[in-house]
Amino acid sequence: MTTAQTDRAAAKPRELRDFYENPAVPVASGTPRSLRQARMLAAALRTRPAQTILDIGCGDGTAAATAAPLLPGHRLVGVDWSQDALRRARTRIPYAVRGELTGGGLPFGTGSVDAVLFSEVIEHLVDPDAAMDEIRRVLRPGGHLMLSTPNLAAWYNRALLLAGVQPVFSEVSLRAIHGRPGREVVGHLRLYTARALREFVAAAGFTVVRLEGAPFHGVPRPLRSLDRLACRRPSLASILLLHARKT
Repeated sequence: MTTAQTDRAAAKPRELRDFYENPAVPVASGTPRSLRQARMLAAALRTRPAQTILDIGCGDGTAAATAAPLLPGHRLVGVDWSQDALRRARTRIPYAVRGELTGGGLPFGTGSVDAVLFSEVIEHLVDPDAAMDEIRRVLRPGGHLMLSTPNLAAWYNRALLLAGVQPVFSEVSLRAIHGRPGREVVGHLRLYTARALREFVAAAGFTVVRLEGAPFHGVPRPLRSLDRLACRRPSLASILLLHARKT
């Protein structure tokens, strides 16, 4: 690799960090899917004593604050590497610490965590394989992973592709939207179908327990009832909610 190539490779992570440190970039998931995800985790932990739960990529803490009433008695810790997001998260949840899934890794011991909330994060990662390795490291054997991510094969994306339109959730630039519906650039680097997500999580050393669908708040109001209906078949839903356990 030449010096110029090395410089460009080093610049890429810095550019992404600058993007996510921008306060204008959305850092909160929609409340409906946060509630659905929290209910899935609450059901999994119902007969367990107090557990340590990490909300990795907690953003401004909205998802963790939404989940907290459904997880009484458990210790919920927000983790993010955006200092701006952490400042906002600490106004909503008791514990929020800085950490990252690559580089130095998470500031938690091996097998020290009982469950991980991983909401709308994996689609932003350059190296999702390393991220899953780190999540698996901190989880105890049998620990729970609750992962959510946009669905590349959502019902409307299938129609958009047939019409030659860039799918919703996909992005070709961090500076502006090109060729797809929507107004916000949110930094998605990778997208999954239901089948791809199942296979990816299984290959990372997890057993998939359940896969559900959730609606997307950005769907135009006249189409929201159809979007909720699509949740009955996760492969068509806007958002994929996956529950897996460390094997």
